[in-house]
Amino acid sequence: MPLPPVWIRRLLIAPAVVLLAFALVTTLPLWLLFGLVASPLVPGHLRVPRLVLLGILYLCWDAAALIVLGVLWVWSGFGRNIRTAEFQLRHYQVTGSFLRVLFWIARWALHLTVDVVGTDPDTAVPGRPEIVVSRHAGPGDSFILIHALVNWFDREPRIVLKATLQWDPAIDVLLNRLPNRFISPGRTGTTTLEQQISELATGLDENDAFVIFPEGGNFTPRRRTRAIARLRDRGLAEVADRAEHLRHVLPPKPGGLFTAIDAAPDAGVVFVAHTGLDRMVTVSDVWRELPMDKRLLMRFWSVPPEEVPTEEEERVAWLYDWWERIDAWIDENRPAFRPLSTDWTARRNATSASE
Repeated sequence: MPLPPVWIRRLLIAPAVVLLAFALVTTLPLWLLFGLVASPLVPGHLRVPRLVLLGILYLCWDAAALIVLGVLWVWSGFGRNIRTAEFQLRHYQVTGSFLRVLFWIARWALHLTVDVVGTDPDTAVPGRPEIVVSRHAGPGDSFILIHALVNWFDREPRIVLKATLQWDPAIDVLLNRLPNRFISPGRTGTTTLEQQISELATGLDENDAFVIFPEGGNFTPRRRTRAIARLRDRGLAEVADRAEHLRHVLPPKPGGLFTAIDAAPDAGVVFVAHTGLDRMVTVSDVWRELPMDKRLLMRFWSVPPEEVPTEEEERVAWLYDWWERIDAWIDENRPAFRPLSTDWTARRNATSASE
């Protein structure tokens, strides 16, 4: 579904979210009562009220962010100074604060914890900008990565994101005020996309982090098969052969990453892997796993700029070397597999016992 024009998103959708959040909060006891009544009809321990509460909390989070962003817009002279360094900094501070709240909600409502191992991106290449290259798998992994960069490592991220994320009003308003780029896969010409990435990665300072997900989307077996087939159709048999050995990640698309490296030659490159949300591919997967009780493990590797190859062919081989390393790390650190079961009563009892 195509995105509505900006004026509709700002004047209709955003206010509607604020009003809906207010309406849901004022009727919260009724919604929770509905969840409790419906809970015995649905497998899982209190799954419906958990989901209802989580949805209302997220909507309130969105509404609160929109109100704060509205105040900043007025404070900036009704948008006149919104792009100045002062207000860019204030927007990064708002980003950090609201991501801390969102992460607290995730820990409380979903029992989600995050542990980081490996290189600390804030000290790996001190005084230099960084290009952060991350795998993409599971719901909310990009939120967690940006939360880590802003709140744990004191970085100001510039992000390449899917345009569909602008359906969320708070994300739409906030990230369009900061140096980010929303792209529509399949609709943006390669030349235009690389030009946008080059502009975004140019002029990074010492605490900036350019963030890119070279897989282009969350991992699924079907996407993996299609991506390998496309490589073969393009005559890239050797690259496709290497991609065949990747079991947990999609073949990376090198164009955007290499454009960013060329635009920021002094930046270090940080590769990011994570595991814990891998099996949550579809909406039904997420529903089945609530409450998540997940431990997400993140691993960072830092590459200084002088170790990044300059020739195209060497860069492709280098990128696939790193993707194979990430794939192997994921395989070693994946959580234990929990087979699906149609015996919902047994599953509910097991969940209750674990809590």
